[in-house]
Amino acid sequence: LPILLLRTVMALPVSVLWSRWKALLLLLVLCAGVTRGSSCRGVKAGEGRDSESCNSVVHLEHSFELDDSINFKKRGSMMWSFQPDSSVTISQKQLTEDERNTLRDVASLNGIYRIRISVRQGVNEDSNEYVTSFIRACSMVESHLSDQITVHTDITGNIIGVSIVTIPGSCTGAEVEDVDLELFNTTVQLQQPVPAAVPETAAFIERLEMEQAQKAKNPQEQKSFFAKYWMYIIPVVLFLMMSGAPDAGNQGGDRKS
Repeated sequence: LPILLLRTVMALPVSVLWSRWKALLLLLVLCAGVTRGSSCRGVKAGEGRDSESCNSVVHLEHSFELDDSINFKKRGSMMWSFQPDSSVTISQKQLTEDERNTLRDVASLNGIYRIRISVRQGVNEDSNEYVTSFIRACSMVESHLSDQITVHTDITGNIIGVSIVTIPGSCTGAEVEDVDLELFNTTVQLQQPVPAAVPETAAFIERLEMEQAQKAKNPQEQKSFFAKYWMYIIPVVLFLMMSGAPDAGNQGGDRKS
């Protein structure tokens, strides 16, 4: 059968062979493109997934109220790409004059500044899932809206937590100009779990096998000290015993006299 196929192929004109070869190459390129495009579809990292470009968009919201109630409003959006490496970009809204004044008042009352990001989109707003974090509002004001947000994910890319810190993070009561509370200066990081160290079982087994093989080659090493040097030990012991016998006889004779 292979010989018949080879004869059939050799009988075809060169132009036909070239056209079929180009068709085969085109098919391989298309298959590789489909595989590459679908490589990110198994990754889950929040809502707004674009499976073709491997990007994920997550909405960032914040809340700061005078009566310590919770009323989240949109602060911005975070988008990161998963190929080839995870990189994050963030776009944020500018605080309005009313928001700046409210943030100052909340900070003077030692209130709380909260953030949250969406994890999963539900049927309605009440069924949405979020992860939240908070800091003192005074630290946000005195840092001039400079903060660092860390998004924690599991090994598959699902968001499991968020944290926020300000730079600096102290509250000293320093005066802050209104122009310093207009734009956020935010750094976003993705924190993935670090695999734990595993025992080097294979190396240990290999070293153990090498030791056993070495002992099998040199059986003398497995013998005890007496088994190795008995031919030297026994003559010495006999010599000591024989040299001590006359002395014991002489001592007995002296006692009788």
